[in-house]
Amino acid sequence: MSAHTPRIFARDEGDHFDLLGSRATVKVAGAETGGAMTVIEVLAPRGFGPPLHRHDIEDELFHVTEGALWVSCDGQEQTLGPGGTVWLPKGLAHQFQAVGENATRFLQISAPAQFEDMVAALGARLDDAGLPEPVEIDPAKVAEICARFQVEILGPPPAPLD
Repeated sequence: MSAHTPRIFARDEGDHFDLLGSRATVKVAGAETGGAMTVIEVLAPRGFGPPLHRHDIEDELFHVTEGALWVSCDGQEQTLGPGGTVWLPKGLAHQFQAVGENATRFLQISAPAQFEDMVAALGARLDDAGLPEPVEIDPAKVAEICARFQVEILGPPPAPLD
């Protein structure tokens, strides 16, 4: 694949990974964009939310397609439903949590590319498109892997939101 080769994916197609209890499906990898960006679809169970963190390299954009996603960044908080989009510039601390009644589905676009490599390092490959079984998360291991990709963990995951 190269940056000049189109890719077409149906729903739930792509390489699936367990990302801290959510399912991350790589739709477009950096190798396919000449390193310009990564596109990942996340399916997150209610309550899923990463620790407060900051990316030193990537800008991120989230676009919610199903469910609801609470986002906090740089003093701003909002809950987004389907069609909602948030831009998270690099260097700003942020966190989010899936708060929909059921699982929340959103696209995560990061630029430049590398995020799919961190996802693969953090999580095991999944064989199907379902949600992974919950497992115990080792915060020290998460912080160590994130640091390799210039993502700094700044605090705990958000408390469960109602």
